[in-house]
Amino acid sequence: MDHDERPLRIVVADDHALVRGGLALMVKIFDKNATIAETSDFAETLACLAGDEPVDLLLSDLLMPGMNGAAGIRKICHGWPDVPVIVVSVKDDIAAIRESLEAGAMGYIPKTSSPEITISAIKLVLSGGVYVPPDVLRLTRSMGKRGQEPDELNEPGTKGGKSGHMGLTPRQMEVLELMALGKSNKAIASRLGLTPGTVKMHTSRIFRSLNVENRTEAVARYAELKSLANY
Repeated sequence: MDHDERPLRIVVADDHALVRGGLALMVKIFDKNATIAETSDFAETLACLAGDEPVDLLLSDLLMPGMNGAAGIRKICHGWPDVPVIVVSVKDDIAAIRESLEAGAMGYIPKTSSPEITISAIKLVLSGGVYVPPDVLRLTRSMGKRGQEPDELNEPGTKGGKSGHMGLTPRQMEVLELMALGKSNKAIASRLGLTPGTVKMHTSRIFRSLNVENRTEAVARYAELKSLANY
């Protein structure tokens, strides 16, 4: 279902009411018609995701009760692969950010970020992009220039695209197969019962997993890998 047909629904998960209220306010600045569900621990968050109402985005703390850091993010992304997740955390070190993105998160916002940055990150992820704090990206590039192995923050969970079946989830495989048939994002969304933004999210992950830059390269890579698998 397209966002034009129903309000955007966002879940804000944090054990501090003040933080939930602040994030909810920023969501309303971004989209005044959005509906917001608030949860205060991991169990409540899972129950909310498992409910009947669709969720378009999850803004989640990394350290709330029951979460267990990146392991909790991984469980959420595995159980609800169509829901983009943005981590909002007090932790702002490279290790925490990398672990979260490798677990499947589509963005990481330090709680020290300004409202403008937070809103921009939400917009980016809802459009199918990945948000990484600029300071972290600059540090990563600097590490690479010094001859050290850079953290592959822009390719979470791919490990060069060699993990899993082509490095893709079953849903991403469905999207890629329809992409190979020449279907547009809107057509794919209609076929799979997703929003166009969710399809864009999957497309972005597919590009990273296959180490390509566009749909044409993705389809060519898909055909190549299928040919090798059948050889």
